[in-house]
Amino acid sequence: MIHEWNKAYWSELASAAGRLPHALLIHGPDGIGKRALAEHFAQFLLCESSTNGRPCGRCQACRWFVAGSHPDVRWLEPESIAKPAAIEGEEEDRAGSRSAKQSLEIKVEQVRALADFLNVGSHRGGHRIALIHPAEGMNLHAANSLLKSLEEPPASAVFVLVSHRPARLLATIRSRCFALAMGLPERTAAEAWLQASGVADAARWLAFAGGAPLRALEYSSGPRGDTITRLLKALSDGSLQEVAAADREELELLAEVLQKLAFDRMFEAFGAEPKYATRGSHAVPAQARQWLAFARAMGHNRTLARHPLNPRLFATDMLASMPAKGRRE
Repeated sequence: MIHEWNKAYWSELASAAGRLPHALLIHGPDGIGKRALAEHFAQFLLCESSTNGRPCGRCQACRWFVAGSHPDVRWLEPESIAKPAAIEGEEEDRAGSRSAKQSLEIKVEQVRALADFLNVGSHRGGHRIALIHPAEGMNLHAANSLLKSLEEPPASAVFVLVSHRPARLLATIRSRCFALAMGLPERTAAEAWLQASGVADAARWLAFAGGAPLRALEYSSGPRGDTITRLLKALSDGSLQEVAAADREELELLAEVLQKLAFDRMFEAFGAEPKYATRGSHAVPAQARQWLAFARAMGHNRTLARHPLNPRLFATDMLASMPAKGRRE
């Protein structure tokens, strides 16, 4: 099911379905429901009894799709976020913990296998659909392999690309897609949805997620939310030794917390309102550039944190590079 705040985008897609080219690029911030919209669109194209611009949910094709077993659909995703066979409709659902051995990229072998799938006739006499998420997860070889299929698409093939960062896609891939840009939902609607989903302090979590409600729901739930709260409190209290003790599984989250805290201090130093509700001591104007540089460094560290040689040393190094007056010694 698509989310309430994305119904306008669905109306645009459904009304243009018969005129769309063979490739669709749905892009926008992470955590707003792009994946759910892409799945709904794929189900709509495959539905054998669609009415009122929606999949019926009752025909054989819809039942297969919801069960994740439709023979004319393939998902391309990195191993680290690939979902089980059943399609659950949540774009940002992370299936289990990421293993160090699981790839963070979409590999060329996956795209080549997709070409074999698309060049076989449809089982139901309709479309054959490839959903690629996140599209920027393709490495260069995979992207070039997909480009060949986009340049000479098989008959009845439809490519649906979902991207959080479309600028990272090859320009030649973007040029061959009909692009649907999605934005963040209106804040009050997102907060109301979070509250209805049982999220306490919805405004705070929505701010920390940058306005993306599905990310906010993920952040607020279970051990992940507890870790974020604990790290922010320790940073606010100046308990850096406690923060430095973060284990290997928490390092990437620590880098993200530090990056968002840095952005908030930078905004405050420039006289603006903080964006991520990290709270804590205010930064002085002279520190604005220092906090910006620190935020950029933490963005880089969010990737490095996945495979640190020494977790404690890595965490200590991140904390040591914080602007000195923005923390208690």
